[in-house]
Amino acid sequence: MKRRLVVLASGSGTNLQAVLDASAAGRLAADVVHVVSNRSGAGALTRARVAGVPATPLPRSEGESRSEYDTRLAALVDAAQPDLVVLAGWMRILTMKFVGRFPGRIVNVHPALPGELPGTDAVPRALAQFERGQRTSTGVMVHLVPDEGVDDGPVLATATVDIHAGDTVATLTERMHVAEHRVLVDTLERLCRRPAPLTNGAET
Repeated sequence: MKRRLVVLASGSGTNLQAVLDASAAGRLAADVVHVVSNRSGAGALTRARVAGVPATPLPRSEGESRSEYDTRLAALVDAAQPDLVVLAGWMRILTMKFVGRFPGRIVNVHPALPGELPGTDAVPRALAQFERGQRTSTGVMVHLVPDEGVDDGPVLATATVDIHAGDTVATLTERMHVAEHRVLVDTLERLCRRPAPLTNGAET
């Protein structure tokens, strides 16, 4: 039975596209059944529509609290009956109003290794550290989101990405995207082969 994936994305949607392509090719035993973005003009929404997937812009209303927004978001996502919720470049920290609705089922991809560079601008920060002689590589991880912690949930997969002399944010980002797409799709492929979705915050 194919799994149902809901993808949350704030940006251009390259990770979403990797998931859509893997699904279309039959590599993933899953269908993306809904894409939601907090930014009305996000490229991810366009990618979803091109693929024939329902796509909903859901910006935060003026004066709306984080918990109010997440309650509204959770209701929208829950209506799609997802087996997994995939955060693919989702640039908002989710509160327990959302996370608590999908225990063990929220998967995030982050452009840094576990314990390193949480939050936004991880790639520029990694490059700046390289230029100061503080690191020679960075990486990507896919992890579960069990609570409101920032990029620190149980790790499902990682990949190291070397930083090269002469790299710019653009060139390093391009290689990071290649790694992100591979690790995210590989992880989802593994999760979707399981007899049931994750429910306890860890793989068994």
